[in-house]
Amino acid sequence: MRSFELQARGPFSLAASRRFLEGFAPAAYAGQAGEHLDLAFPVEGDWRTVAVRIVQPSAGAVHVETAGEADLDAVRVQVERMLSLDVDASDFPTVGLRDPVVARLQQRYAGLRPVGFSSPYDAAAWALISHRLRITQAAAVKAEMARQLGAAVNLHGRVLHAFPAPARLAGLEGFPGLFGRKPEWLRALGRAALEGRLDAASLRSVAPEQALAELLALPGLGPFSADLVLLRGAGHPDWVPAHESRLLSAVQRAYGLSETPTAAEVSHLAEAWRPYRTWVCLLLRTKLEEETHEIADQARRLRHADHPRSPVQ
Repeated sequence: MRSFELQARGPFSLAASRRFLEGFAPAAYAGQAGEHLDLAFPVEGDWRTVAVRIVQPSAGAVHVETAGEADLDAVRVQVERMLSLDVDASDFPTVGLRDPVVARLQQRYAGLRPVGFSSPYDAAAWALISHRLRITQAAAVKAEMARQLGAAVNLHGRVLHAFPAPARLAGLEGFPGLFGRKPEWLRALGRAALEGRLDAASLRSVAPEQALAELLALPGLGPFSADLVLLRGAGHPDWVPAHESRLLSAVQRAYGLSETPTAAEVSHLAEAWRPYRTWVCLLLRTKLEEETHEIADQARRLRHADHPRSPVQ
């Protein structure tokens, strides 16, 4: 076991990150007892698999233990990006001073930063696997690929399975649950990752428009998926996805608008959220998802009240 320390600049809550992942189907994250966060993933660059245990002993301090032989500095960079700790959030509260809706979101989700996929490669794999599948089905396929094809790492007596590294995907012939051209697209994705075409730092070093154009050149990725890879894979902190209809609904609900706004209208509104536009979009979507689940739960309770089960005789 090796370890390192990270420093959170600005508000951060690991507990909020855990809660988010537990409700984020692509992560298939099942929380365990304790206040730690356990993850396993291939490390960008040499693609060796590691497992990490993350704890937050105090408000600004994050402690990370690692199991596996990948370069420790590379692991540090990847964990920072996954938890958005590579971004200085000291000025994030000022966005709430400019926009009262954001202020309420910041209060409701105190310390929640975007929690990303382990890499752009991982995010793109999810986009390809989940194409034309229900999210729960896609999550099951991805988790099974990790169990059967990925590397396993023992972390404090718990075996964690990581999604397979690019070299394994580059030779993929097929897998249960993958239909149509998905195996072909995933093979191309594995080759692209090995060639460095999905490097997170490179994608964030250029204008978002250029990064998205590069991602769209990958087989099987469309505009929605390219946004996902840039924002949730590379961790770009300041961009508004133009192809996410749920975000439009989230903005309408949060701002009490009479009609669903256009993407251009949301982009204009989001000028007040700079340089954390991605972060505000996450909070808006999180609120919408929570409220949608609450409405569905209320409907189920009402149905149960109207049609109670007959007592067992």
